[in-house]
Amino acid sequence: MTYDFTMADFTLLAALPWLSVKGWIVLIAAVTNIACAVIGCFLVLRRMSMMGDALSHAVLPGLAIAFILSNSYSILPLFLGALAAGLLTTFLSQTLHQYAGVPSDASMGVVFTSLFALGVVLIKKGIPNVHFDIGCVYEGALEYTPWNTIEVLNYDIPRAFIVIVLVLTLNLMAIVLLWKELKLSSFDPALATTMGLSATAMHYLLMALVSLTTVASFEAVGSILVVAMLIVPAATAHLLCDRLSLMVLLSALVGAASAVLGYWAAKLWDTNIAGMITVAAGLLYALAVLFSPHYGVTSTLIRNLRMSLRVLREDLLAMLYRVEELGSEKTLSTSEATTAVGGGWLVRWGIGNLVRNRRVDWIEGRLQLTEQGRQDARKLVRSHRLWETYLVEYLGMPLDHVHEPAHRVEHYIDEELQQKLEAKLDTLRRDPHGREIPE
Repeated sequence: MTYDFTMADFTLLAALPWLSVKGWIVLIAAVTNIACAVIGCFLVLRRMSMMGDALSHAVLPGLAIAFILSNSYSILPLFLGALAAGLLTTFLSQTLHQYAGVPSDASMGVVFTSLFALGVVLIKKGIPNVHFDIGCVYEGALEYTPWNTIEVLNYDIPRAFIVIVLVLTLNLMAIVLLWKELKLSSFDPALATTMGLSATAMHYLLMALVSLTTVASFEAVGSILVVAMLIVPAATAHLLCDRLSLMVLLSALVGAASAVLGYWAAKLWDTNIAGMITVAAGLLYALAVLFSPHYGVTSTLIRNLRMSLRVLREDLLAMLYRVEELGSEKTLSTSEATTAVGGGWLVRWGIGNLVRNRRVDWIEGRLQLTEQGRQDARKLVRSHRLWETYLVEYLGMPLDHVHEPAHRVEHYIDEELQQKLEAKLDTLRRDPHGREIPE
């Protein structure tokens, strides 16, 4: 449940400059999401999405040992403990995978579950009086972060905001200063090593940043939900673009939008804010899956439909051209043409499209090529017969095997390839079947 603010609570707003309590909650959530998203882009590119889940669990023994040694909830020893546990997780997973032959996913599963269990044991035995709030670990306490403040320049600023801003700044500095190294080691570690860049060092640096970001996000979104913030905005951006710089920017925007939408939905339905932010991020990812310009389900269906329609139109034009080549006055009816090409609503749609674009005339139920349609059909038939001739003359394919591959390729032969075929076959005027190759 969300925190139910009363009028008495708002008397504390004098200690919170610039923003209301609700504003601070949204801002902390947005900055947390952005800090996770920008570093999560490199996890997605390296196909290490589940490493975020592994580290979010495996840092627990580091936190426990840091508390036992320092006997303090101070953020610095906790960060150091989390960093050490994160690096240990990475080292053990990499060692099991590289030297013991354990698959990478299995090695991560073994290491993070073992370390997480060790962390639970340490907390129960080494810190017997500690209050271990499972709900807080899973969901965070975003609703209460504005009330835990630190004085900065005579202003009381939420501690969670200061911590996550510092981590975001560190993440951005690492990305900007080591952009080339991180990018190259993410796309091609072997090439990076060949060029003198240590892909292993970049890997451990990335894992250290993920560990720090995970710990800094605990208070806001919890150890489980932080995994979604590391992966979902980055995965959403990956669907929307192919450039890494734009991907990092879009992931940050998706993270910020998730914070705003999630907070609004949580207030509307009176539920946990951090959980609702993750739901909002998942919905944005679903929208990207459906409507991404290049990789979305809808755009892929539209491209496939357009391609199928283009092939059908060209097949219809080629068929009408071959009928004309017979030298008779015969024309095809709509039903004959539809049956010849395979039938179905898509063929009828293709015929209607040819008529509307003045490639075919529909006269008394019969189809006849227009002059423009005849020119288009001539180019297509020429490509088909040139390709058949090439397959026979240069590849030695049997005559009865060349029609089908030529029929498939004819729709994709551009002007440049056609000119190369013409140069190869400049002395030939007929295809292997004896039919004239149109000019």
